[in-house]
Amino acid sequence: MNILVTGGASGLGEAITTTLASKTEHKVWFTYCKSKDKAKKLEASFSNCKGIYLDFTSEESLAAFVEQMKELNPEVLVNNATTGMIKNHFHKISIDDFKLSFIRNVLPTVQITQEAIRIFRKKKSGRIITILSAYLIGKPPFGFAEYASNKAYLLEMSRCWATENVAFSITSNCISPSMMQTQLTSDVDERVVESMVAAHPLRRLLSTTETANAVKFLVEGSEFINGVNLVLNAGSDFG
Repeated sequence: MNILVTGGASGLGEAITTTLASKTEHKVWFTYCKSKDKAKKLEASFSNCKGIYLDFTSEESLAAFVEQMKELNPEVLVNNATTGMIKNHFHKISIDDFKLSFIRNVLPTVQITQEAIRIFRKKKSGRIITILSAYLIGKPPFGFAEYASNKAYLLEMSRCWATENVAFSITSNCISPSMMQTQLTSDVDERVVESMVAAHPLRRLLSTTETANAVKFLVEGSEFINGVNLVLNAGSDFG
C-alpha cells in the first residue's frame, strides 16, 4: 500500500512513519521540513520509506509537492503536519496571527487533501486520516484558541470529505489524541505535566506509539469505518 504521511519525521509523525513502514508491504513517503537528520535516519532504518522536503510556509514548496503527488500515487493520506501553535489567550492574538496560522496550518492540508482526492477518485479507492486533538472534546485549556479552532475546521472538513466521496470508496477519518510529550508540547512546564499525569485516570500521558497504532488501525480497517473521529482520551475530558 502506498502511504503518504505529512510531517512524518519527528514527534508523532516519526512514530506513525515507523509503525507503518514496519510492514514491508507498505511503501511510505513522509514529508519533513526542519527534521532532515531524523528523516535520513528513518530512510536508513526502513528501505520502504522515503522522505520528501516540504515547507508549509512556502507556496512554491507546497505547489511543487502537490504536483509530485501524481507520481507518488498514494492510496492513503495521513494529514499530520503542523507548523506549530500560538499559545496565548484569544484576546491577545492579533488578527494577522490568526490569518497567518490558518494559511500555514489549515490551507496546506486542504490543498494536499484536494489533490489526494483527485487521485483517489480515479482509482475509486483511498483513505484519508487527519490528526486532530482531544482538545476538541469538552473545553480546551486556556491559551489554545488558535490551535483548537484550526483543528475544529479540519474536523468539519474531514466529515465533508467522507460524505462527498463515499461513492468512490474513499474514507475520511480523524484521530484526536490527548496530550503527548513531543516537540510540539516541549515548552510545557514540567510541573504542569506532572499535574496532568496526576489528574489523568490512567496516571500517565498518551504515547506517540499508541496514537500511531490507531492510525495503523484506520489504514488497515474496513471501509465501513468512515466519517469517524477516534478520540484517544481514556474516556474522559482530559485533553
